[in-house]
Amino acid sequence: MTRNDAWTAFDAAAATAGKARIVDQFAADPDRLARMSVEAAGLYLDLSKQSWTRDAFEACLDLAHACDVEGRRAALFAGEAVNLTEGRAVLHPALRAPAGADFKALGEPVSAEVDAVRADMKTYAEAVRAGAEAGATGKRFKAIVHVGIGGSDLGPRVVWDALRPLEPSIDLRFVANIDPRDMAEALTGLDPETTLVVVVSKTFTTQETLANAEAAKAWLAAALPVEGMTKHFIGVTAAPDKAAAFGCGRTFAFRDWVGGRYSLWSAVSLSCAIALGWDVFEAMLAGAAAMDDHFVSAPLERNAPILLALAQVFNVDGLNRPARTVAPYAHALRRLPSFLQQLEMESNGKRVHRDGAPVTRQTCPVVFGEPGTNGQHAFFQQIHQGPKIVPAEFVIVAKTHGDAPESPLWSNALAQGQALMLGKTTEAAKAEGLAQGLSEEEATRLATHRTFTGNRPSTAILMDRLTPQTLGALLALYEHKTFVEGVIWDINSFDQWGVELGKVLAKAILKDVHAGGPSADLDPSTAGLMTRLMD
Repeated sequence: MTRNDAWTAFDAAAATAGKARIVDQFAADPDRLARMSVEAAGLYLDLSKQSWTRDAFEACLDLAHACDVEGRRAALFAGEAVNLTEGRAVLHPALRAPAGADFKALGEPVSAEVDAVRADMKTYAEAVRAGAEAGATGKRFKAIVHVGIGGSDLGPRVVWDALRPLEPSIDLRFVANIDPRDMAEALTGLDPETTLVVVVSKTFTTQETLANAEAAKAWLAAALPVEGMTKHFIGVTAAPDKAAAFGCGRTFAFRDWVGGRYSLWSAVSLSCAIALGWDVFEAMLAGAAAMDDHFVSAPLERNAPILLALAQVFNVDGLNRPARTVAPYAHALRRLPSFLQQLEMESNGKRVHRDGAPVTRQTCPVVFGEPGTNGQHAFFQQIHQGPKIVPAEFVIVAKTHGDAPESPLWSNALAQGQALMLGKTTEAAKAEGLAQGLSEEEATRLATHRTFTGNRPSTAILMDRLTPQTLGALLALYEHKTFVEGVIWDINSFDQWGVELGKVLAKAILKDVHAGGPSADLDPSTAGLMTRLMD
């Protein structure tokens, strides 16, 4: 079957599925739950509440075959130039592979280098935790300020929030925003003598990161002897010479085949490896590697990242649903929606195919979310009763704190998925009003307001506990899901030219500011705004 034929069959199946009710499909297909659920690397995925019928599910699998997901997957793991606009391999799986692996980037062996950097990270992390690596005055480090932005911030930040102990032995804080308030908040209460600054920038030219690094350097310089300053500055970069010139006493490298939003498995997460302990970081890598093994070996119809990707493609392109909400029912995963916003929207928010031709279908949806149950008291009103259907994804942890299952928490997640699917008829709403003692007239009047159309899809991702292993598996699951979607949409998931334009224009505007005002070629709106802000 050709790609075009598969899309035609997909569209026909979606048109039929769009008229069906999800709840009715369980009776029509008794094996639905078993077929549309899968276990992988400590996670359980239930996609049976998605809008697809059995025929639509099969059409989605045919589409994945026709788009050569298996071949593109092999190319990624083989280190081919899957990032074709920049001529780069994309090898984040190499970063979490067990020692002694044999990954190659464009034919160049890279696993030995990965192992060497990982060994250096372990040595340094353990030395800092033991006090063997200390500050300028000999005092051991008690705090780390991690300076980065985008992929150099969101990945490590979600890891720290997910796995941090309640009383960490090392306080880890993050600074990303160029607003000085962000740095001020991070430094408040810290002692320069016991603070380590880790500056993470792939190119070591990122404007926001360098501005924040300069602010941290000034803060340290005001309290420390000049000769010991470099002990407090660590660089993580693909440009070690620039980091050394900036004043970093030590650098940890990663290569250009590591994309920023896929880089948390590298030295980018050095801060977490120190603050959490090497064993925790290594266990997270192992969880991600287990998901890699599943992604590579499981057949398409039993492959967790592929099924999760197909559900999104079906909603976006089959049923015209251009948004998705992610609700983690675990406080420790509160930053997961932000992480996914960058991972998915920066990867797949593209307007052209890999050959440069404009896309004719929708690509990445808008991704948003909040932790459950917080979101239930905010935007869930819209996803239950709004006119546009927004698919939901519930990430559910059975035991979030201690040994007892947190049933008051996860029962809410189950109820939300059930309510989205079942809804409430106007007749049931009226009967409910009468049972509450309302008059016939009042019950009738309020019934339409209390009606839920239902038939709204959701996916549930379950784990028993949020451990380093299950966190690693969860994040790798979403990475591979994003890749599969890019393959099906025939776009490059690994460049981000949309990010670059704003950076270039920001430098030009800042140049005008330093020159005293807007240049003649600046548009009237931007010039007017600049003038007001400069007053």
